[in-house]
Amino acid sequence: MNLDPGSADIIQLAWARHLGLDDGAFAAVRKLDADAVVSGAVQLAAGTRITRADESRKSVDFVRLFGASALVGPQWALDAAAGIPDEELAQHVTLLTITRQHGGHGKGAAALFFADDLPLRQPAEELTVSHGNPEAIELEGLCPPDDVNEVGLSDLEHRFTILRDDNGRKVPVACGAYSEWEGILAQMGVLVDPDWRRRGLGSLAASIAAHEALAAGLTLQWRSDVSNKGALAIARSLGFSTGGIHTSVLLG
Repeated sequence: MNLDPGSADIIQLAWARHLGLDDGAFAAVRKLDADAVVSGAVQLAAGTRITRADESRKSVDFVRLFGASALVGPQWALDAAAGIPDEELAQHVTLLTITRQHGGHGKGAAALFFADDLPLRQPAEELTVSHGNPEAIELEGLCPPDDVNEVGLSDLEHRFTILRDDNGRKVPVACGAYSEWEGILAQMGVLVDPDWRRRGLGSLAASIAAHEALAAGLTLQWRSDVSNKGALAIARSLGFSTGGIHTSVLLG
């Protein structure tokens, strides 16, 4: 599904605040790029990047959203990145390279997807959905640690766990969750028991959480490692629109 133009503005506002930029930073770049294209200054339009130096920051973050990009980190990182095209800077290996002498490590590159409306998915059968924490915690214990760490259910306030009957006991098989992010977006996450994957339960759980977030007036954000094919597939199948990429490394 396509995003409403106003939703892109909301998303960029949330990210501007997250990165410590002025609220209108991304909008100003879009106007500058448009003016440059009209005047024929194509090189300026293609190379515009927002930067903010923060010497106390313990990470270097590059974000590209709807064609506008921003880089935040210590001044030495901004200097090292000058002249590197956005396409290269979005690669995790590039940030690791320019931060190696400062202990750059961890994090990675995450694809960003967004939605301001989604089709409602109906289950093929009656399901039990829990809003409780114990079921979500139990589900985490059934999943690989890497999946648990990436989704971070413990950091997502609103959880919707699908339960199935197992010899008279309700067991968790999938959880869709969200948490309010920068007061504007709903950061989404979904976790599925490996024994119950490829049955549509992840998409269903994510759809339940997404519509709860939409009803709360939030725009949806789906963030997934670029190598996580399963999570990327769920985002696309639900109708999320591709919005950009976030690449980050920790320092020290």
